[in-house]
Amino acid sequence: MTDAASTAPTAASSTAPAEDMVWESRGRRMVTIYLPLICFVIILLFPFYWMGITAFKPNAELYDYKTYNPFLIGSPTLDHIYKLLFQTSYPKWLMTTMGVAVCSTFLSLLSSVLAAYAIQRLRFRGSQYVGLGIYLAYLVPPSILFIPLATTVYQLGLFDTPLALILTYPTFLVPFCTWLLIGYFKSIPYELEECALIDGATRLQILRRITLPLAVPGLISAGIFSFTLSWNEFIYSLAFIQSSEKKTVPVAILTELVSGDVYQWGSLMAGSLLGSLPVAIFYSFFVDYYVSSLTGAVKE
Repeated sequence: MTDAASTAPTAASSTAPAEDMVWESRGRRMVTIYLPLICFVIILLFPFYWMGITAFKPNAELYDYKTYNPFLIGSPTLDHIYKLLFQTSYPKWLMTTMGVAVCSTFLSLLSSVLAAYAIQRLRFRGSQYVGLGIYLAYLVPPSILFIPLATTVYQLGLFDTPLALILTYPTFLVPFCTWLLIGYFKSIPYELEECALIDGATRLQILRRITLPLAVPGLISAGIFSFTLSWNEFIYSLAFIQSSEKKTVPVAILTELVSGDVYQWGSLMAGSLLGSLPVAIFYSFFVDYYVSSLTGAVKE
């Protein structure tokens, strides 16, 4: 009896510190991980929430916060979206932006692949300095380049055409994409290409059949980067496009939906919301493919 009585407090005392440690670890995890993550998600998603509720609010609720809750919708309406789609040139703006983004992304990836492969694999004299110079070109602000580029575009007769944007966007897309792909090509074993050279393959065959399939994650990352920047670009589009129907979404929303000091907030937020959806869909689709490509590369 005495042995059982003496061992009971010992067992209780041993389990108590274990439970305290579990609660302490949970509290520490909540403070150090989950609480900052929740704050980050709220701050990140709040602009999209505000755009969404503003796009579906009637004008009476937008300008009367004393009567209506600014964070809720009392009577949802589609008037702003209807006005945007059927009373403005927003569909043309959207198609122009999509065409410019896709074409400039394709040209940038094509140029970056050839440049990165030549710098990393051909090993000519001064290749490291060329790669560094290309990356330094990315650091030049577009606000400095658009003035000489505007002169060149005007002399070539490309002013006020989407082709002007397709040819000028690679000036800030190619440097970063080339620098990014150089790192991916560097991670691919050179012995694979040496074996292909011994078997009689040309450089283009090696690039197409060996290097590019192994560098799919890098191509996707560069493509996401190029497409996102092309879609959201503002300065070049504002400087090179003048016609209303040829403008891109970021510029058209600001210049066509603001009349003097009158801001059409419902249409502005509706245009911003619809304009951000293609980028979000494109990004979410290729993020899954990016992760699967990384997993497949590791397994192989």
